[in-house]
Amino acid sequence: MSIHKPDYNPSGIGEINGNIFGLPSDYESANLIIIAVPWEVTVSYGAGTAKGPQQILDASVQVDLFDLDRPDGWKQGIFMMEIPPDIFQKNEYYRTLAAKIIERLAQGNPLTNTPDLTPVLTEINQAGKELNQWLFTQCQTAINQGKKVAVIGGDHSVPLGYFQALATKYPNYGILHIDAHADLRDAYEGFEFSHASIMFNALKIPQISKLVQVGLRDISHEEVNIIGQSHRRIIPYYDPIIKQKLYAGNTWLDLCREIISHLPEQVYISFDVDGLDPKLCPNTGTPVPGGLELEQTFYLFRELVRSGRQIIGFDVCEVGNAQWDGNVGARIVYKLANLIN
Repeated sequence: MSIHKPDYNPSGIGEINGNIFGLPSDYESANLIIIAVPWEVTVSYGAGTAKGPQQILDASVQVDLFDLDRPDGWKQGIFMMEIPPDIFQKNEYYRTLAAKIIERLAQGNPLTNTPDLTPVLTEINQAGKELNQWLFTQCQTAINQGKKVAVIGGDHSVPLGYFQALATKYPNYGILHIDAHADLRDAYEGFEFSHASIMFNALKIPQISKLVQVGLRDISHEEVNIIGQSHRRIIPYYDPIIKQKLYAGNTWLDLCREIISHLPEQVYISFDVDGLDPKLCPNTGTPVPGGLELEQTFYLFRELVRSGRQIIGFDVCEVGNAQWDGNVGARIVYKLANLIN
């Protein structure tokens, strides 16, 4: 047991003690370290996901700790590091700058017009690079201590440094990606580390052998071409096709087993909540009609574990700045914390 409070009562009232779910773990005693990354610099539609980690933390004390998949999962020790205020402040600064670039491009004007915004773009890309390096260091430190790591965004650009850290430990791993979007754009709007470019950047990591994307329903021609030219390194499961198969009588179990069959033994789960039906997280950055039910995704994750594969890490991103979104986000985090192995 990785708990340093022997009289802790998991059935008691959730204690607001600064830690997620009110658990009594600290960094040293915890098996799972959760790192919050309050960053949404390149947001191009709805804002607020930089405050997602705080919403998840606030809602987490309302989550009862009995989990059907792992009733005593809380005993592993789960610790969420302090939401870094300096990163949030940098996010606010650079997001204001990025908005100028996005507005210029939306008007159909080049960045080189007066005032020239190309130096601003360079500055933002450098800030993204520094964020990735910070997260890489935080994750590698925890991994080297034998701990598991989870990342909470922020927008979906944030886990790249974690992908890179896992690549130093695992020579071959796959990503199970829940999302309405493929996120395969090359430097979307000029931002090298855009939320729409996370999987494009992930595929630059040779240790990531497979990307299986589930729930796609808002995708560009270019991204479809990238998928088609990937030699099946990328396997897409489009939401409309999933629905057509279910309506035609296929079972979700059979579809889950097919999805999982493409993945290697070690699997990372990257969960953008806009992959869900937007009623579940309506304040996410880029909501899209359609999508998965929450229990559908949990069923998929359970089947992944039952297949004998190992979940080596996860992220939960794009949770909006609202109480309900935080509630759903907290439950996703707790489920994945109890399935990680």
